[in-house]
Amino acid sequence: MSKRAVRFLNTTGPCNLDDHYMRPPEERLFGAQLHRYIEDKLYWTLHAPRQTGKTTFLQNWMREINAAARACACYVSVERCQGISDVKRAIPNICAAIQAFAGDVAGVPVPECAKTLPDSMLNATLRNWAEQAAPKPLIVLFDEVDVLEGKALISFLRQLRDGFASRGVGIFPTSIALVGMRDLKDYITASKEGIAPNPGLPFNVKADSAVIGNFVCGDVARLFAQRTAETGQQITTEALGYVWEQSRGQPWIVNNLFMRATMRVLDVSSTEMVNIEHVRAARQQMIEARETHLDALGKRLEDPRVKKIIQAVITGENNPLGREDSEMEYTMDLGLIRWDKTKGFKISNPVYEEILTRILNSKYHDSVPPLLTFRWQKSDGSLDMDALLKEFQKFWRRHSEVWEQTSNYTEAFPHLLLMGFLQRITNGDGRIEREYAAGRGRLDLLVEYAAQKFIIEIKLVHDYDTLAIVREEGLEQVVSYRDKITGSPPSYLIVFDRRAAGKKLPWGERIIWETVNGVTVIGC
Repeated sequence: MSKRAVRFLNTTGPCNLDDHYMRPPEERLFGAQLHRYIEDKLYWTLHAPRQTGKTTFLQNWMREINAAARACACYVSVERCQGISDVKRAIPNICAAIQAFAGDVAGVPVPECAKTLPDSMLNATLRNWAEQAAPKPLIVLFDEVDVLEGKALISFLRQLRDGFASRGVGIFPTSIALVGMRDLKDYITASKEGIAPNPGLPFNVKADSAVIGNFVCGDVARLFAQRTAETGQQITTEALGYVWEQSRGQPWIVNNLFMRATMRVLDVSSTEMVNIEHVRAARQQMIEARETHLDALGKRLEDPRVKKIIQAVITGENNPLGREDSEMEYTMDLGLIRWDKTKGFKISNPVYEEILTRILNSKYHDSVPPLLTFRWQKSDGSLDMDALLKEFQKFWRRHSEVWEQTSNYTEAFPHLLLMGFLQRITNGDGRIEREYAAGRGRLDLLVEYAAQKFIIEIKLVHDYDTLAIVREEGLEQVVSYRDKITGSPPSYLIVFDRRAAGKKLPWGERIIWETVNGVTVIGC
């Protein structure tokens, strides 16, 4: 088989320089001092969201250590233990993983699994392995540690801690890394049913807690420049800016957009310059494909800790929790939200925004009446937004109270139902831009259909508000938003009365339609 002429953009598993265009993940490593971990015999943790380069970094670093011949290093994934909380099953599985991964690394001895009780089996196996590796120190890089849970996690950590005091060449691994999506303290809290860990138990020996960050803006251009150097294919500045804007540097999204633009939208052998329309088409493909990485986000939305934070971001409600709050920190560690110093907490990037919204409103989107049953287009084929929103108003009055009972995201239910309604119309012929951010007190939507643009702002009236105050505040906000959009497109303010039954207006007074200062005010 002939050798492939050029490398490619990888979206499936770890990257390596021989086969893939890549940015070295160690350049995005924060809070780590790699040389110290080996020289000073330290244990440490590394955490970052999925698909950011953790495994790529670990395997590359392992190869560097072993090539230098000063130590024996081995990468070990404990993913096979997912969902196993029983110590008697989990610990032997971890020891078997150690044997399997050691067998794949040249120059690293394969340890014998200790024939002892599970509560000491890992410790004994690591001691056997360190003895076989002598006279070189043994370094173990444990990946996917976040799959461990309950008593299995506690036993795993305790056995590592028990060997820490005597660590040394020929005795016990001199340096160990624990790697996953979350910091170690969160694993321990979860395994102890929400109880914060005692500083003395069960793993108080870590020296550092490091993270791998996303690409910075310049990394996006530098990544594609590798392809340009090998193939001559170039990309416009506008397209690069769009990739950055949509991904906010999330490595998997950047690679996927580039891969699809150059291998799916354009022919794989094409050297045509990549422009913004190619990347937009790649984004649409990626979202519709709902690949494993994006589909996995949906599972996160079922977690009560995540639900609380995401719902506050969608509705724009003020959230008193700061970045140090455990639920906020947990959701940030998963890579679902980020902190913007001017806008507060936001969904991490527009691609995640789109995917999370589609997942949450899919059942509403799929159950909206067929488009042929109501008027939403004018005779010339353009979008009749007035007719569409009047239809939504009617739908809300007839069905919202029943449908809300099936929603897991009760506070965000009005937003999700409306977006599901709008998405039925815009799919294929338009798009919706959303401005989510906790603390803003509203959700801004920019709907584009063919050459048309429409602004929709959503406000909620709660028990602690009055309709008049929320309405006035919303009018100011939608006019401010409209002034930022070229052409001052038609603007709508939709106010949902979410007060308790005794305070809520009757339907006859709640359903309103009026124009104030050029803004159509819609009551629901």
